[in-house]
Amino acid sequence: MTTAKDLFITAMDRGPERAVGQGDLSLALAGAELVDLVGAGAVTVEDDRIVPGGSPAPDDRLLAEALALLTSRPPRERIEDWLWRRGRDLSAAYQTALEEDGELERKHGGLLSFGPERVEPVDTPARRRAADRWEEGEPVLVSLASAVGVGDGDGDGDERDGGEPDPGDDAVTVVVAAVHDAVMELEAVRQRRTIESAAFANVWRGP
Repeated sequence: MTTAKDLFITAMDRGPERAVGQGDLSLALAGAELVDLVGAGAVTVEDDRIVPGGSPAPDDRLLAEALALLTSRPPRERIEDWLWRRGRDLSAAYQTALEEDGELERKHGGLLSFGPERVEPVDTPARRRAADRWEEGEPVLVSLASAVGVGDGDGDGDERDGGEPDPGDDAVTVVVAAVHDAVMELEAVRQRRTIESAAFANVWRGP
């Protein structure tokens, strides 16, 4: 399993009562992919830009797809720009992949909903490994999950004192920070649209 798949399962298992936003999760999944590509030596990070590292992607279809989408020639792409480009509908792609792998099943109940049906994790070794990473407080998974509101007042009794965990690697830290920035930017866009919609409605209602 990859960090992105572990993140998806963690979001379902330990997400807040309100569903995790698909846009937020998609950005975090793109960041998780980049973290694994950095770890595999397939890419490196210079300042805030992604540079091919020469090593092949890990043996995972979605990671290989992510690597193929990276810009191979200068100018190098900014991490945040790539998160937005790669993150488009990425949560749906991971849902499909995990269903195909037998890691998810469709039900009429669950924490995350993508359409009229809901999906839930199946009790598999992969799900238990994801749970183990979470329980151990693995810094990268915890940091990415916190970007989408998982583990932040979710009521699961898991206290994580001491602030945001340190992923340790400088490149990974830059990626995780970019994910948090992108999610905050997405929330700002949502709020602006809500305000604009309310203002438009008030104009039509009149004094």
